[in-house]
Amino acid sequence: RNIQWNDLVRGAMSWSGADLGGDMVIARRAPADQIGDPLYNLVVVVDDAAMAITHVIRGEDHIANTAKQLLLYEALGLPLPEFAHTPLILNQEGRKLSKRDGVTSVSDFRGMGYTASALANYMTLLGWSPPEGMGERFSLAEAAKVFDFQRVNKAGARFDWDKLNWLNGQVLHELGAAELNRKLTPLWQEAGFETSGRSQAWLEQLCELLGPSLTLLADGVEQARPFFETPSLKEDAQQQLQQPGAKEALKALLSSLSDEPLQAEQAKALLSDACKAADVKKGVLMKSLRGALMGQLQGPDLMESWLLLNAAGQDRGRISSALG
Repeated sequence: RNIQWNDLVRGAMSWSGADLGGDMVIARRAPADQIGDPLYNLVVVVDDAAMAITHVIRGEDHIANTAKQLLLYEALGLPLPEFAHTPLILNQEGRKLSKRDGVTSVSDFRGMGYTASALANYMTLLGWSPPEGMGERFSLAEAAKVFDFQRVNKAGARFDWDKLNWLNGQVLHELGAAELNRKLTPLWQEAGFETSGRSQAWLEQLCELLGPSLTLLADGVEQARPFFETPSLKEDAQQQLQQPGAKEALKALLSSLSDEPLQAEQAKALLSDACKAADVKKGVLMKSLRGALMGQLQGPDLMESWLLLNAAGQDRGRISSALG
């Protein structure tokens, strides 16, 4: 006989009994006076019925099991749940995603620095199309309000790391400084950064500075490292300090710094005065200052970085060290 059912994703389904592989084994072999341990197909049918499960939603690789389980529901006189078989998640080569692709669990994603909301958002998009006008950024609660099996695709969905990274970045960029600080501070402490000596206001200012450039939470560790640990000068910073007037301008700036914390306007004025004293263009001093403070010529906003390092009492020592 043919086993038939209506699948919420795939519509009318039919499976030939001849393709079930012969008599179904529902329990392990046991002595004649004992009952063997029940096996998967029998267990899930009884378990789902006992819990009054109304919908069984699982991957399309379980379609053959569904045919067997329908016979068991019938034999046991149990009410049938609705079945929905979703498309499998594929890797970039179009094969079923597996441990060989480096992804095994939600905890792995968490450890890699992905947020729960970004992962839920992305996984919802895999194999499901949101209604027109909804866009691709939404919460799980928003998706639940409009979810419909008719919008679930039948074909497998390829896992796109770039898309997940983009979504995760969007989530991080939308976080307030206080919330981002709550997420990053444990990672900083795990990396050995000394955060106890920094005020909450300072840590939140650092988060506000780094936030727009984050893709993963883990990015916030390396990007924050120069604010907790004095970096060695990379080659580009060393070359910059050899530019004509670079060290003279830094010396002039260093001589004007005091123990008092800097304000933005005051810092700009000191830069201008140092440029005049050394007779160099502002760009020369700005690049040299970045190299001295951050150890390289790339990084977040220089003025904000300088003010943070100044507030932590780190700027004068780094400039002096760079000057040799």
